[in-house]
Amino acid sequence: MRILSGIQPTGRFHWGNYFGAIRQYIDLQNGQDTAFYFIANLHALTTVREKGRLAQNTLDAALDLLALGLDPNRATLFVQSDVPEVSELCWILMTTTPIGLLERCHAYKDKKTKGLTADAGLFAYPVLMAADILLYDSELVPVGEDQIQHVEVCRDIAGSFNHSFGEVFVLPKAYVVKDRAKVPGLDGGKMSKSYGNAVDVFEEIPLQKKKIMGMTTDSRPMDQPKNPEGDPLFELYSLFASEEQTKSLAATYRRGGFGYGNVKKELVQLAESYFAEARAKRRELAAQPEKIHEILAEGAAKARKKASEVLLRTQQACGLK
Repeated sequence: MRILSGIQPTGRFHWGNYFGAIRQYIDLQNGQDTAFYFIANLHALTTVREKGRLAQNTLDAALDLLALGLDPNRATLFVQSDVPEVSELCWILMTTTPIGLLERCHAYKDKKTKGLTADAGLFAYPVLMAADILLYDSELVPVGEDQIQHVEVCRDIAGSFNHSFGEVFVLPKAYVVKDRAKVPGLDGGKMSKSYGNAVDVFEEIPLQKKKIMGMTTDSRPMDQPKNPEGDPLFELYSLFASEEQTKSLAATYRRGGFGYGNVKKELVQLAESYFAEARAKRRELAAQPEKIHEILAEGAAKARKKASEVLLRTQQACGLK
């Protein structure tokens, strides 16, 4: 079974990225499946328009993924733009993709609804995403429930091409991550870099502490019982705590008579301990940039081998070869 997923280098990875996606990448690489993971820098061009920032973000993404446990000996890690076949396949797919399908996609539709300017890159974004998936004969694509549409659109695009030119593409299936953690932001909404409510995995501990200690919490008196369910601070705490610690804190919430400040301090300590090994590994990797480039180059070579086979099959099917 071939697994594929990508992550955009639009900024440093935060707790939501890790618990919502990266942790699952690492778990999936330990099975018997073939895993391809890429840093989606072509997709990032729709929002990042500074070349130095995009280049640095791409390197940081590789460092972060490797430090967090992605093993290049078990999974293929590469940069999207290092496989130029994806751009050619994207164009070929665009020639058979209905415009109505793209107009219904969330990102484009939401932006238009808000009256914001949408460029052609955002409009065609799902086609490039489909090319990413189809180029490797991917069978499973790990996603959260809110991202199932991406895989459904990919299947529609592949089906449209197959209808015109024969059974060329494998139709992928969404692998819905059942234990995908809910990661609230510091303001209680979904954690997101664009909302300014995120805690980065590898940012300095003093800055993490300042962010967490500044979280707005329930204004009820300390002695009153509180419901842990739906409480952002409790939900963040439970990401790092053991089952026993989580149950104990839940009981404390329901009993009342505690201060949120103490919970915040414990969260800072738990998070620091949880990522301590990864922090040390990242410092070690950052001192060996040539090793990172070598890993990415080897990953791209593996990816291109498969990509060239699928692209040739596609070209032959529609008469380009």
